[in-house]
Amino acid sequence: MRRALIYGVLLWLVGTIAIRFGAYRLLDAQAPYRALLLYAVSFAAMAVVVPGICRGLGLEKDAWFPATTLLMLPTLILDPLSCVFFTRLFPGADPAAAGIFGGWMLAFCGGAVAGVWVRR
Repeated sequence: MRRALIYGVLLWLVGTIAIRFGAYRLLDAQAPYRALLLYAVSFAAMAVVVPGICRGLGLEKDAWFPATTLLMLPTLILDPLSCVFFTRLFPGADPAAAGIFGGWMLAFCGGAVAGVWVRR
């Protein structure tokens, strides 16, 4: 299970760095339909990626739910802080996109949980 938490921290770190160095351009506060598309694609991606991570870690399906919780935990704990300090962490991003960013992170986590439920 510790490896699941480490993967979660690494996913959060890589994602945060990617957003800081350019992916923030995906967050357009003036284009709500584009945000919805981003949410849907991210949800679907995590629904595939997280079960793959669980399989890759060699976990039995009974352990996928706790492992998924640990994978999501860094995002759920650290990204609220990223929203509060949005303009400092992502200086090139439109400050109005902080809410879209927060929703995006929830879409990622929702997809992770849904992917594990579907593959039970």
